[in-house]
Amino acid sequence: MQKQNNTEPALKVIFLGGVGEIGKNMTALEYGDDIIVVDCGVCFPNGDMPGIDLVIPDTAYLLANRERVRGIVLTHGHEDHIGALPYVLKDLNVPVYGTRLTLALLEPKLKEHKMTDSVKLNSVKPKSVISLGANFRVEFVNVSHSVAGSCALAITTPIGVVFHTGDFKVDFTPIDGNVIDLQRIAELGNRGVLLLMAESTNVERRGSSMSEATVGNSLNAIFADNIDRRIFVATFSSNVHRLQQIMDLAVKYKRKVAFSGRSMLNVVEVASKIGELKYDRDLVVEVEKIGKIEDKNLVIITTGSQGEPMSALTRMASDEFNKVKLGFNDTVVISASPIPGNERMVYNVINNLYRLGTKVIYESLAEVHVSGHACQDELSLIHSLIKPKFFIPVHGEYRHLKKHAELAMRMGMQSSNIVICDIGNCVSVTKKQIKLADNVTAGHLLIDGLGVGDVGSVVLRDRKHLSEDGLVVVALGINALSGAMTGLEVASRGFIYTKESENLMDGAKDVVTRALERCDVKADSGDWGALKNLVRKELKNFLFKKTRRNPMILTMVSDTADAIAK
Repeated sequence: MQKQNNTEPALKVIFLGGVGEIGKNMTALEYGDDIIVVDCGVCFPNGDMPGIDLVIPDTAYLLANRERVRGIVLTHGHEDHIGALPYVLKDLNVPVYGTRLTLALLEPKLKEHKMTDSVKLNSVKPKSVISLGANFRVEFVNVSHSVAGSCALAITTPIGVVFHTGDFKVDFTPIDGNVIDLQRIAELGNRGVLLLMAESTNVERRGSSMSEATVGNSLNAIFADNIDRRIFVATFSSNVHRLQQIMDLAVKYKRKVAFSGRSMLNVVEVASKIGELKYDRDLVVEVEKIGKIEDKNLVIITTGSQGEPMSALTRMASDEFNKVKLGFNDTVVISASPIPGNERMVYNVINNLYRLGTKVIYESLAEVHVSGHACQDELSLIHSLIKPKFFIPVHGEYRHLKKHAELAMRMGMQSSNIVICDIGNCVSVTKKQIKLADNVTAGHLLIDGLGVGDVGSVVLRDRKHLSEDGLVVVALGINALSGAMTGLEVASRGFIYTKESENLMDGAKDVVTRALERCDVKADSGDWGALKNLVRKELKNFLFKKTRRNPMILTMVSDTADAIAK
């Protein structure tokens, strides 16, 4: 690339999440004195983050420039796009814009954090246009996805239009009849789009994603084949169109519907209140009262399609859910595919369901789930309609972004007009060129209970160490005046069972005693650092030699001379 003219006005695209990873989507666009933010999502902890509840983007850059942030625009209401808002808005209270269902899914989160009165939510519709600051105008463009109210964004800037697809698919037979607005997308492409930012989740899949209506046909066949059996359907609570299809089938087959799982109950309440989910109130029965209904007259819609440990379906499969007992006359449909990393939990649930004698139907056995993300043909269609000058693939791990860049090049785009980004990258875009600029502070913050960002790498390292090897605690009493040891206890948690390893514990005490004999305790009085380090080193070597394990060793020293004096 040629060197950029420093006087040429540039748009900065700053990635705070959502590239090089699945989840935690958050992108800032900056021009002049204005900054806008697209989405604000979470991702869920992996196995290297014991005890962590959620992972959110590090917004240090936005906080340092908070007086210039004009608002946050949301593409749709999934957790990986809205879940971090209650945490971010506490320190960055700016207006939020989203469709009616997106905001309705956000509101309970804000209520839980006691923020409903302090946050300004602005409802928009597809085709709505809003102005944010002097430099940004955002148009919401209707797209299809696995949650209603999803939109792409056409962002007009002083140097050109940025088109952000959000999460989307091309579904010509959506349940609500709101087909993706390809006409408007084509119009924008014909007028000229400077930069395309398109999701990459399913770029490895050839062809096109199936319509949500396909699932309805499969579920209809399952209802017909299980007339005398009780039916359970586990699905994502946010997929309102899937819920609508299940409830319509319940009416068709004269079954009552019960909902199980807190998130399912919350979404049903929210979606029905705003008219996204339509049903007769008499159709629904509380899960506590299903014992009075014959199996053939009942369908239960539940959470737990990802095998989450505390979800309703997981507890049912483990026979630990007192409201529902599964048996031989039950058919369980898992209407979802495992999110990468959740496969083992999902198949554990399926195995437990089979152990209880239930009939289980899941994606590998029937078309009971379709993806909400565009495959190669749909992505190619968007590229051909938008005809962007520059392209940044988003929403995917690095391999997804790389594959999407290759797809764009196959369609004729020059590699010099494509940038693959990581979190913290800042991309500078002008009318003539695109290039990486200086990085910004970015990364992630860990949510543990009520704490935000107070769990860092050292704490995680200690937690992992404890989870893998356990803990040995050495409690020493020393008279600093005489240098004599007045007490010694060695205890273990998560390392060995002490009562069955008395010889090892006695050996550990001998090691500590010998280490004390090598120290000048009087000289170290008041500063036990050298003593603690020696005890830790000697005991670590002893325990590893005896067990080939490396527990965390915590040494506590108390000066008993003061106690004796008192």
